[in-house]
Amino acid sequence: MTGVTWTITPEPYDSPVAAALWRAYYTEVSDRWYLLHEGHRTDPGELEREIAAGTGSELTPPGGQLLVGWYAGEPGGTAGVRLLDPRTAELTRVFVHEHLRGRGGAPLLVAAAEDAARGLGARRIVLDTRSDLVEARALYARLGYTETGPHNDAPYAGHWFRKELAVT
Repeated sequence: MTGVTWTITPEPYDSPVAAALWRAYYTEVSDRWYLLHEGHRTDPGELEREIAAGTGSELTPPGGQLLVGWYAGEPGGTAGVRLLDPRTAELTRVFVHEHLRGRGGAPLLVAAAEDAARGLGARRIVLDTRSDLVEARALYARLGYTETGPHNDAPYAGHWFRKELAVT
């Protein structure tokens, strides 16, 4: 689709659009881990429990924000930020549907999340990701994130990144 652009908008974490994108994101990353480490997809019961447990309620103002990227009117991806402290935000839930990857959505979602973090008062942004998510690690490096030591003890995290946010 030539000339189609992404539109990034805030979205309530509990909207049907956000719920569908969370399900797609979590299913993809969970299945990827299980296929790599155990040779099978995520157990359906476990998948449902974990999707239900990760409500995203922390991605609401005044301490957070969920963003949805729309491509040709279709909800195509997400990015969220939440304050860890008054000057540090965490980037989370960065996801673009597979059929829309390579169309520039991920950098736009991350940039919008950085703007949202600034709006929340953050001066730095941190994130964690897994070792098998090599595409994500490459994206963050390309966008100016520096790999650092751990800032949390997330069970599946293998890489931690940080970026200072320029005041605009």
